[in-house]
Amino acid sequence: PVPGTGPSRRSRGRNYEAELQRCHPEVVPVDFGDYHPLKPIMVTDTKTRRGARKGSTSSSSSSSSSAPPDPLSSMLDGTDPLSMFAAASASETPDLGRKRREKEDELVGPDFEPWPAKRGEILARFTTTEKLSIVRKAPGPGSSAVSEKVRTRLEELDDLEEGSQRELLNLSQQDYANRIEELNQSLKEAWASDQKVKALKIVIQCSKLLSDTSVIQFYPSKFVLITDILDTFGRLVYDRIWTMCSDPRPLPDSFTVEDVNDTAKETCLNWFFKIASIRELLPRLYVEAAILKCNRFLNKTGIQETLTRLTAMIRGIGDPLVAAYARAYLCRIGMEVAPHLKDSLNCNFFDLLGTFQQISGESVRNQLVQQRVEVPEYLTLYSPAISWILQCIAYRAPEPLLTEMMERCKKLGNNALLLNSVMRAFRPEFVAARATDFIAMIKECDEAGFPKHLLFGSLGRSLACADPPESERLTILNEAWKVITKVRSPQDYVNCAEIWVEFTCRNFTKREVNTVLADIIKHMTPDRAFEDAYPQLQSVIRKILTYFHDFSVLFSMERFLPFLDMFQKDSVRVEVCRSIMEVFIKHQVEFTRDPVILNAMLHICKTMHDSVSFGRDFEQQLSFCVEARATFCNLEPVLVQLIHMVNQLAMETRRVMRGSHSRKTASFVRACAAYSYITIPSLSSIFSRLSLYLLSGQVALANQCLSQADAFLKAAVSILPEVPRSISVEGKLRSSESFLLDFISNFLATLLVVPDHPEHGVLYLVRGLLNMVQDYTWEDNSDAKVRVYISALPLLAAMSQETYLYSIPKVDSNETLYGGDPKFLSELNKLCDTLIGQILDHLKALGRDENTRRQGALAFSLFAVLLAHGDLRNNKLSQLAINLWNLSHKHGYCETRISVRTLDYIKHQAQQPDMAHLSDTIQRLALQSRT
Repeated sequence: PVPGTGPSRRSRGRNYEAELQRCHPEVVPVDFGDYHPLKPIMVTDTKTRRGARKGSTSSSSSSSSSAPPDPLSSMLDGTDPLSMFAAASASETPDLGRKRREKEDELVGPDFEPWPAKRGEILARFTTTEKLSIVRKAPGPGSSAVSEKVRTRLEELDDLEEGSQRELLNLSQQDYANRIEELNQSLKEAWASDQKVKALKIVIQCSKLLSDTSVIQFYPSKFVLITDILDTFGRLVYDRIWTMCSDPRPLPDSFTVEDVNDTAKETCLNWFFKIASIRELLPRLYVEAAILKCNRFLNKTGIQETLTRLTAMIRGIGDPLVAAYARAYLCRIGMEVAPHLKDSLNCNFFDLLGTFQQISGESVRNQLVQQRVEVPEYLTLYSPAISWILQCIAYRAPEPLLTEMMERCKKLGNNALLLNSVMRAFRPEFVAARATDFIAMIKECDEAGFPKHLLFGSLGRSLACADPPESERLTILNEAWKVITKVRSPQDYVNCAEIWVEFTCRNFTKREVNTVLADIIKHMTPDRAFEDAYPQLQSVIRKILTYFHDFSVLFSMERFLPFLDMFQKDSVRVEVCRSIMEVFIKHQVEFTRDPVILNAMLHICKTMHDSVSFGRDFEQQLSFCVEARATFCNLEPVLVQLIHMVNQLAMETRRVMRGSHSRKTASFVRACAAYSYITIPSLSSIFSRLSLYLLSGQVALANQCLSQADAFLKAAVSILPEVPRSISVEGKLRSSESFLLDFISNFLATLLVVPDHPEHGVLYLVRGLLNMVQDYTWEDNSDAKVRVYISALPLLAAMSQETYLYSIPKVDSNETLYGGDPKFLSELNKLCDTLIGQILDHLKALGRDENTRRQGALAFSLFAVLLAHGDLRNNKLSQLAINLWNLSHKHGYCETRISVRTLDYIKHQAQQPDMAHLSDTIQRLALQSRT
């Protein structure tokens, strides 16, 4: 070991500022660009705050923490005990009811599409621009035989429409929906305030509206809005009675009538008596159906008996449309309450078949003429109701029942509406197995009543999920396309063609798919009709990509690329190109030199590249990089570029904030660091990983993300043993030592500004790096390890200075953390001694092996480091430097020009006031000529 000059330091003290002034450096002004404090920065705000490192003296932005919660409030969850008891029936019972409903719904599996899934579609589909109104119907005169008490109760119910309804005239569709929602809220408020009669009045009023078909196009949407109120009322009544049964202990889910107390039974009967007093058929039927489930409290067979009775009552409704939706509501309630009772469902369906003759009756025709509604449009109004009834019946139904229903539909003949609903509701496997029979039935239907292309669309949906017999597939496709290709409306055509593309892709080759694409281009190109059909055309592309993963086959279709040309809207074209790239990355696992594929993919990538522009929306840029990483996960150059983009994004954020991050921007740059940390390990190139770990660590450090910077640098050190001894450069194997030495030099330069972690000890990153270098398997006859040790000495010397050569704003390096602490300087001296000892041992080994040229070069390198950074006032250190000079010149391998310039430098330094001791040293340095 080489002794030091004193108890505190081996290296000489440096005044970097004075040295810089002596060298007269060129001053380069720093330009902060177009910074403006009001420029928007979109970042994610997080509530958590990471603590600063222990021992750090840096100032951090403090934030006031939220006040601690009041212990009483936390115990009571914000509610006082009296309010909790008062609100028991209003707030507690819905939760109980919800749990019970969830358990009972298990009787209907997840393969049954629930009513809420259809609700939004119906509201969006059946709209109107006509003015709507809520008009009361005057009640008929009461019978004189009715007792005074009953008459009083009836008058209470009839008083509902007084005043409020008379104002609701000439409403727009949105106003009408808003008013219905207000009634729903009024129902809940009336119930919560214990105004049960008022709640019932609201439900009766709304139910009466379902008899109004004055704006018939809006009727399906009206049905959806009003049945929401009925559902609310049914839940409130059931939960109220359930609560009455839950004292003193909760009622089990599988309760029987014997478990219900007399008070609950009396209340339940009272509700049914009130509803039975409603004079008009339609509201009485709807409201009783809404509380159908309450029959469980009265007797075991109440639900079944009531379903049968209500089904029969619907036969008294004259309007076929109103009757159809009443049956749909009864079937819906039946499926929710007792899905095992199929008889009432079947009875409703067969009753519905019996009313189809009314659709072509005189009263319906007069109504359509009066409202100027065409028959095809009128028939579509039935489809939600019929489809729902059929879905309920067909759910897990035995095949003989489905066959019987199909035969009954055949006997009706020429009923396209019913046939369409059957194909949509029945299991795809059932429809596919009888696809030829369904096509025959479609041919018999009248085109005027219901367009055949809609029927083929419904058939196509089933065939996209289940395959028909193989021998019939080509015939089915030809029969369907004969009808589809004759559709004149481009929108109707593409809606149907898009459905049948999947059947074609599932069962045929590129030849048939290419023919279908050609026909779509032919129909959609005139008058630029494709501009109104981008969603359908995108769906066509998705379906093709689902079944064709061989891009040599895909791009060999003559009409595929012309089909892509129809996507002329920028955002849509980019989305389509992205979907193609995703499939390509996922399935193209082998290298390809196919020029067709390469040219097509190059065009697609260029289209995507040209569309990327986010301006100053930093969050959107980061989101794009996240999506791009998922899309191009197998293209390593793209991933490398994405990491560079995210690092640049973090530095741009730092520039805009002038290095002083807010809480939001600090969270954002940490998100950028997390992106890089997650992405880098997926790279296969070890040198790409090393360089990006180091670069990302430097970016994190510049943004005051200390823990993230530590993680990056530790990850880089941990993978150093994976570096191979040779790498391929332009097809030739070359030693990797030069690349590795360059990386380590850059890494060492970074470590000067990295503060030590309080939990990992002094210089833990420096020691970790040197340990990895010590254990690495270097090439035979290599001096690379010793060159790393020589490179580490200037770092250790720089760390011993009171003021570091460079630093990062708002990041406290070890100069601040340790403040010249003697223990820290002692650790530096020990490490220097160890490294110099290792170097000298290597020089001795080279001398023994007569590798004098390598020995001389290393000796001169170490001499240069000692001259620049060592304190040569120490006699032994000065003697070591002289010995190294002599060793480097001993065999004449050192270039005379370099030696002369070195001596001139030493003479120049000796003239400085604090470097006079070099005058004695230079007298002992002699030039030796080569032998």
